[in-house]
Amino acid sequence: MTRIDTVFRRLRQRGERALIPFITAGDPDRETTRRLALAMAARGADLLELGIPFSDPLADGPTIQAASNRAIAGGTHFPEVLELAGKIRTETDIPLILMGYYNPILKYGLPAAARDAAAQGVDGFIIPDLPPEEAADWRREAQAAGLAPVFLAAPTSGPARLKMLGRLTRGFLYYVSVTGITGARRELPPELLQELRDLRSLVTCPVAVGFGISEPEQVAQLAPYVDGVVVGSAIVQRIARSAGEELVREVGDFVAALKAPLRPKA
Repeated sequence: MTRIDTVFRRLRQRGERALIPFITAGDPDRETTRRLALAMAARGADLLELGIPFSDPLADGPTIQAASNRAIAGGTHFPEVLELAGKIRTETDIPLILMGYYNPILKYGLPAAARDAAAQGVDGFIIPDLPPEEAADWRREAQAAGLAPVFLAAPTSGPARLKMLGRLTRGFLYYVSVTGITGARRELPPELLQELRDLRSLVTCPVAVGFGISEPEQVAQLAPYVDGVVVGSAIVQRIARSAGEELVREVGDFVAALKAPLRPKA
């Protein structure tokens, strides 16, 4: 059983949901990323997504695009993300999931990417621009290395496709809450809760929902319908406007506030 599976099983037994924060590796720098990862793990994060900086992030809005640009300007690319993940792994057991686009991974080489990521303690990958129909080679290499290839589902995915994604994904199925790019939103789509109800009737794997979730109140609204909630842009916004100890403290406090609605009520 992988670290991801263990976390979801443990939380399910407690009647708890997973908080899965996202940050871009290397933003504002690699050492701060390491400190942020450890602070989030200490303040309530159950899994952590580390974004692989990329110059043309198709699914990301301005906030995460800017974070990728800052990280790339600071010299963070896929090899540096792997090294950073390894440093984080020596200090925490939190499951680490790398989220990024296919080009850097393909350029690195699929067998080497899977092997080296596993050696650094990475647990899974989310590749938004790699649909399952094109993912057989990557799935083979990832699973051979003990990594979870996590697939995304969208509001436009029909029942047959959702069932297929639920069979192929490992760790959890990432449900995209909106038909659009990442970015903090004040309101979630009104049809989202029914979509999540329908999804739970079609798949047996854990389901996490992300894109647009930015406030503890939204997390509380979604908690009864999913196994986990992903928050990215709202955290990355805080990274862009703060620095030093204030940044680490602010992000830690925000993660604690996001996690609170996911704990079982006393």
